[in-house]
Parts: sequence; C-alpha cells; structure tokens
Amino acid sequence: MRPDQLFELGGKVAIVTGGNGGLGLGMALGLAGAGANILVAARDAGKTAQALPSIQALGVQARGLSVDVAEEGDIERMVAEAVESFGRVDILVNNAGIAVRKQPQDISVAEWDRVLDVNLRSVFLASKAVYPHMKAQGGGKIINIGSMFSLFGSDWVSPYAASKGGVVQLTKSLAVAWAGDNIQVNAILPGWFVTGLTESIPAQDPDRYNLISRRIPTGRWGRPEELQGAAVFLASAASDYVTGAVLTVDGGYAAK
Repeated sequence: MRPDQLFELGGKVAIVTGGNGGLGLGMALGLAGAGANILVAARDAGKTAQALPSIQALGVQARGLSVDVAEEGDIERMVAEAVESFGRVDILVNNAGIAVRKQPQDISVAEWDRVLDVNLRSVFLASKAVYPHMKAQGGGKIINIGSMFSLFGSDWVSPYAASKGGVVQLTKSLAVAWAGDNIQVNAILPGWFVTGLTESIPAQDPDRYNLISRRIPTGRWGRPEELQGAAVFLASAASDYVTGAVLTVDGGYAAK
C-alpha cells in the first residue's frame, strides 16, 4: 500500500455509538471525511436526524438507528442493521457514555448499574456482536473511548471512572484475544473537551473548571473535531500493527 493510501477508508463501514453529537459526531465526521459509510447508533432519534446531513454532505452514505446500548437486543439489532444496509462492518467506535455527578456515598445502586451498563457492558456487547462479521471478512477495527478517568481517580464521578478504567482493560483483553483474527482493538482517552456532558461545568462548578483548565498545558479545552485524526488513524490501515494501545488526546493533561 502506498503511503498516501494509509488513511483512506473508502468503501469501509463504521458504526459509531453515541455518534449524533459531541465527540461521537466529531469522530463520525472524521471517518466519513476519510470515505467511510456511517451508521449512527444513538438513543435520541431527533438529534440523530439533525446530525445525518452533515455526515452525508461529505459524500458518503449515513444512516441512523435508535439504540439503547445497555440493551443486548438493541446491540444485536444495530449490528444486523449495519450488515443489512451496507453489507459489512469494518469499524466499531464504542463511544456512547453517561455520567452521574455525585459523591460516592450518595450514588444509588441503580445509578451505578446504569453507568456501568452504558459505559462498559455495552463495549463488551457491541464488540462481541461485530466479532463474527469482522472475523469472516478477514479483519476489522474496534475503537473504544475511555477518559482521563481511565487513568485518574475521581471524587464526583466514581461509577464513570470505574467504567472507563474497565474500558481500558477490556480493550487490552480483546486485543490479545482477537489479534489472530486481524482485528485491532484500541482505546482513545479524550481529555477535557467541550461537549454536552461537560458544558455545564463552568457554571455549576467554577472552581473545578478553573483547576482543570490550569492543568492543561495547551491552555484550553479540546474541540470534538480534534479527535478526528486519532479516530481515522485507529480505523485505517495505518494502524494495522497497533493493537491494545491506549492513545491520550488531551492537550498534555495526563503528562503534567
């Protein structure tokens, strides 16, 4: 393969969970810009409908599907839809995630279970569901989205941190298990990005916002489109010898 073809995704098919906004949409746009057809799997059908035209404007096919990634049946339907609509599935981006911001002693068991189901259990379910298709076609790429809290502890989002730490270990385990099937499994750990999950922090917790901001060496929070390069790299032939890796995209936050 010529060097100028390493990052091409023409003819590939990508599923992006939570791909209708924030980091998920940013990555979906990056993959589409490199030529991949996209299935956006997310709960909010209206939000997905608004996101699809921006993906389709890049000259690829894009479809939306209403999915609760915590439900095994929804995950199976998601993968079946991708195969039925596009004929294959080459790339899975496990991006969907939620958080509950409370001190650990104030978190209910139901809240704990919901966060772990959406953020960690779904990664296992979706990866398991795409595996036979990727194996049959000779390979594939799975990209799991972790967090800075995959690395650091947290007083205010402990279920989220536990789930994202688990995502890293699951990523490494799947990478080892499926390397022989030519399926590369890697994780991206985004730093502090301006998204729907974080936009309330400056007003609700200005001290924490200022503390975070001072620690980022680049001096600013990230923008969703700044995850595109990492996503395209891990989805393309450029990363065929990269598996079980953890890539921080954080403006240097974890290095400080």
